[in-house]
Amino acid sequence: MHLLYHVALCPFSRKVRIVLAEKGLDHQLQVEKVWDRRPQFLALNPAGQVPVLVEGDGLVLAESSAICEYIEETAARPPLLGDTPRGRAEIRRLVAWFDLKFDREVTRNLVGEKMMKRFLGLGQPNSEAIRAGHANLPIHLDYISYLAERRIWLGGDHLSLADIAAAAHLSCVDYIGDVPWAKYPVAKDWYVRLKSRPSFRPLLADHIAGMPPPRHYADLDF
Repeated sequence: MHLLYHVALCPFSRKVRIVLAEKGLDHQLQVEKVWDRRPQFLALNPAGQVPVLVEGDGLVLAESSAICEYIEETAARPPLLGDTPRGRAEIRRLVAWFDLKFDREVTRNLVGEKMMKRFLGLGQPNSEAIRAGHANLPIHLDYISYLAERRIWLGGDHLSLADIAAAAHLSCVDYIGDVPWAKYPVAKDWYVRLKSRPSFRPLLADHIAGMPPPRHYADLDF
């Protein structure tokens, strides 16, 4: 049994949750209030960040890319990183696009400012950062649309970690109602396919006390 320490609106935690479900691996979730800086959690990951995965034999894994690569190597089916060196390179490139570029330009500016600052006690949201997040998001939705028009999935012919990383970030932004889906029908159709998968549905049940998602968030036909 795997134990995953996570935060509900952490896209990196969501990425690992989807991967565990796609691989059919039994796991339990443990919400970790990282802002509390619990000594027991810091002993698992001195960086004080989620996700952290603890294996049944006591092995502790931290950082979402390391966790996902470990899962891919130890639970080969279904493959989520491609079956050729070229394919794996492209999938890893896209994962980095969303985990680094999208996170820096969109997720942190919107989810970080509007939601996480409250939990971390870091003061009022930065309006300039929020405006930057809104300005950057269409660029990424255009890129997702570009890829989705030319490929079956973002990374190629099969669902991959590229789709999972992208959807994990978008799902967090969608929770706060900031994705203009109506303007990006191709990206929306791609997201609907992800959203309808059994591995994704537990994310749609996440509910932050006092901060409910928009009505369409859990709707599979929105």
